[in-house]
Amino acid sequence: MIAADPRTDIVRPRDELRSGLTYWLSSLAAMLRFDWGRMRQWAAMMVVFQTMMGAGMVLVYGFFYPQITAPRALYIATGAPTLALIPLGFVMVPSGVIMEKLEGTFEYIWSLPTPRSAQSVSTFTLYTALALPGAVLALLVAVWRYGVHLSLSPILIPAVLLCAFMSITVGNGMALAIKNPMVTNVVVNALVFVVLLFSPIVYPASQLPGWLAGVHRVLPFESMATVIRAGLTSGLATQVGTSFLVVGAWAVAGCAATAWVVGRRR
Repeated sequence: MIAADPRTDIVRPRDELRSGLTYWLSSLAAMLRFDWGRMRQWAAMMVVFQTMMGAGMVLVYGFFYPQITAPRALYIATGAPTLALIPLGFVMVPSGVIMEKLEGTFEYIWSLPTPRSAQSVSTFTLYTALALPGAVLALLVAVWRYGVHLSLSPILIPAVLLCAFMSITVGNGMALAIKNPMVTNVVVNALVFVVLLFSPIVYPASQLPGWLAGVHRVLPFESMATVIRAGLTSGLATQVGTSFLVVGAWAVAGCAATAWVVGRRR
């Protein structure tokens, strides 16, 4: 018998660093299953919440006008999808991160043997998919209530997807960047208050003071309404290209904030 060479009797560690596109895609698939398993019990509630926020606010705003003309009704109704998308990205996503931090599962998720970029893409993908049903239902309720007729265009799909993605990335980046969950909760509630009352989503920015209208040229909320409205109507929305750039810039900022936090965390 030939004796074994002790130099070759080495146990290779199983936890060798893995990389490559195949490994990243398999990690993404695993994280999608993991994240969906955690949030599927809340999926129906998310859709209901979105629908109530979008359609409910549109119905309430309709009470503010003594007489609703056809153009005004169309303007109000086409703001419903935006009002439905904002709460999911700017409220539910940060609230999910807050709950993970308070329950102690946040550190566990970060310790999973998957690339953190795959974890972030999984979050963005699932929440974007969950954002669409509520936005559609809110629009249908608004159309039924005001009896308006829509004129759909091909830019509607990229507009809705970009707005949903932007709100989710910004909400997630904000929740990750702010370490204290209580501070995140205060910021989220203040943001919702400002957005619902002072953002020109169901009314033109010309009805606001000049300085506040100028602020909304930089903030994403008016631009979200503009690009979605451009996909639902013909000739009602203006400066659509600029609005796409504003929403896109905020989406990049949200991704950058997430990448910065993920990159610094050990």
